[in-house]
Amino acid sequence: MTPSPRQSAATRTPLRARLRNAARTILALGVAAVVVAVASPALANSRIKDIVDVEGVRENMLIGYGLVVGLNGTGDSLNNSPFTEQSLIGMLERLGVNTRGQSMKTRNVAAVMVTGTLPAFAAQGSRIDAVVSALGDAKSLLGGTLLVTPMLGADGEVYAVAQGPLAVSGFSAAGQGASVTRGVPTSGRISAGAIVEREIEFSLAELPVLRLSLRNPDFTTAQRVAQAINGVYGANTARATDPSAVVVTVPQMRRGDIVGLMTEIEQLRVTPDQPARVVIDEKSGVIVMGENVRISTVAIAQGNLTIRITETPQVSQPNPLAAGQTVVTPQTNIQVDEQSNNRLAIMSNGVSLQELVESLNALGIGPRDMISILQAIKAAGALQAEIEVI
Repeated sequence: MTPSPRQSAATRTPLRARLRNAARTILALGVAAVVVAVASPALANSRIKDIVDVEGVRENMLIGYGLVVGLNGTGDSLNNSPFTEQSLIGMLERLGVNTRGQSMKTRNVAAVMVTGTLPAFAAQGSRIDAVVSALGDAKSLLGGTLLVTPMLGADGEVYAVAQGPLAVSGFSAAGQGASVTRGVPTSGRISAGAIVEREIEFSLAELPVLRLSLRNPDFTTAQRVAQAINGVYGANTARATDPSAVVVTVPQMRRGDIVGLMTEIEQLRVTPDQPARVVIDEKSGVIVMGENVRISTVAIAQGNLTIRITETPQVSQPNPLAAGQTVVTPQTNIQVDEQSNNRLAIMSNGVSLQELVESLNALGIGPRDMISILQAIKAAGALQAEIEVI
């Protein structure tokens, strides 16, 4: 029996509805998969841009020697700073003024060192900041002007020239009975005071291989960076050669577009790993512990022996008309504090950083005593972390 057109349409309608529902379900699952795939990298902590440097893309240090003039009697004393006098005489001779053999007693000039940083890919004619610091016995550089000073690189070549008025944040004032100093008046800054005269040649666009240097070398972090890059650009694009370097082979289709490639790589996110480490600054009593620091089962007791000796001499003086002598009788008071109220604390295996700090604080231990305790725990083999003393 052949079904009627109405029956065929009625039969097809539920089928189409089921197909549409199935399509919606598949689409929803696909969207969810995409969301999970996109959201999972967002759970990582850091961008690759924040944990690596590109080899070859670096700053260069510059240094120069010059003179600051216009000081209000706060410059170098030429008797104590012969290099200032020699530099002043040489500069005046280059300007056609002969002062050799003459007695110069000015206090308005100071010899200074000029330092700066040449950024990567700095173009000729661009400006950089210059930091000026006194070299002699100048009291202040306030109100001074730096004369033309060539700034040299490590190869001895001139890469920038600095000149201009100084901006000094510190000041000093003195009278016959008192003096006041705020900040460092013998150091100043010239914002955009140096002009780049020579560029450092470096062809980034023609590199077939990029080498990324980790700022904190680590095997795990280097491998994660390589895996993140390979997940986007294909296997064998990046490989970790050592804990501090990841080598990236530029894909053939991205040759000549290194800037665009690095822009994409820098935005990838990874979770950096770090070894368990305890950094101790004994001078200031500062302790910094990483989150992976763990301690095996150990018992800790801390107590200081404090002895206080107080001298209170008493003077025994006779009456004015008596024939006796004045006698000083020593009175010594000795107190011993063994801090017997301190308790023994037992830390179980795998104690976390928070539990460690809470336990040590419960014993009433200060930062400086905590330094000795941590070193003792490390000596006992119960501290699974590296101790670094700075």
